Amino acid sequence: MSALPESLASALKECARTWAVTGVAGFIGSHLLETLLQHDQHVAGLDDLSTGTQVNLKQVLDVVSPAQKARFQFIKGDIRNSGDCQTVCRGAEVVLHHAATASVPLSIERPRETFEINVMGFANILAAARDQKVKRCVYASSSSVYGDDDHLPKVEERTGRPLSPYAQSKRENEEWAEFYARLYGTEVIGLRYFNVFGARQNPKGPYAGVIAQWIHSLNRGEPVHINGDGSTSRDFCHIENVVQANILAALTTKDQALGQVYNIALGSRTTLNELFQMIHDDVTRQGGKPSQNTPHHRDFRPGDIRHSHADISKARKLLSYVPSRSVKDGLEATVACFLATP
Repeated sequence: MSALPESLASALKECARTWAVTGVAGFIGSHLLETLLQHDQHVAGLDDLSTGTQVNLKQVLDVVSPAQKARFQFIKGDIRNSGDCQTVCRGAEVVLHHAATASVPLSIERPRETFEINVMGFANILAAARDQKVKRCVYASSSSVYGDDDHLPKVEERTGRPLSPYAQSKRENEEWAEFYARLYGTEVIGLRYFNVFGARQNPKGPYAGVIAQWIHSLNRGEPVHINGDGSTSRDFCHIENVVQANILAALTTKDQALGQVYNIALGSRTTLNELFQMIHDDVTRQGGKPSQNTPHHRDFRPGDIRHSHADISKARKLLSYVPSRSVKDGLEATVACFLATP
């Protein structure tokens, strides 16, 4: 269960709402589902299971009570299908939109598919939210919208040119949300995630998140690769912080907080070399057997930015967002989960 601040957990439990979660079987979506069910909320979840898994859903449903489990309705469907979007939004008070193609390299290989899923799919969700009179839509944006702007830390009002179709799709999502807020009065809030990590993140394949991939590889005797010299830095954000931000955005009563996008991160930087050492040490400390003591370096990937560091002051001020998990604490918890998984 993701640990919410006590006041936020109380606010959530005070009223049983109906939530629609897209991408519910994915990494972030399943954590949102778990938190909502464990706080006695009703959830309709949509997923086409192309990247999300039934295993993720089973892990959630195995840790909630029978009464909480009964509050969940799973809909197998695709956000590119407007009918599926209407179905999941029907009766919902809040939409948490997390269905997307979320890989920069994959978007470069398949730009049209990325557009169809990320942009047109989101347009379908916004239309369904309007048609079904959903009160609020909280959607996943990305730090990739900052593109080639090298200003650090990243502030929401300053962005550069997108470096990939994925980044472009997230920028267009923010524009679509702005249109719906202005034209139809839809309450929208965008969350620009910075390198989210945690349990249930897929460690396999060429598009896996770096932390999940490295834990998996180190513990299985496989080589670990770093793109570049390792000085590249990221603002890594544990999944508990992301769940907190979603609930805060969904429940805020501040008018000035609506129609905004927010950086959701820790507000600090960790280099890839530092990250490797931290993961290596955690795997060793928790009884694993790291496959190597130093990583292999290779060329930078096209579309990747060199440094990422978020200014989270806007989210602190308007959403009362305070990260609950540091990189160190988050890595310890994540390594423990991966080592416990056969």
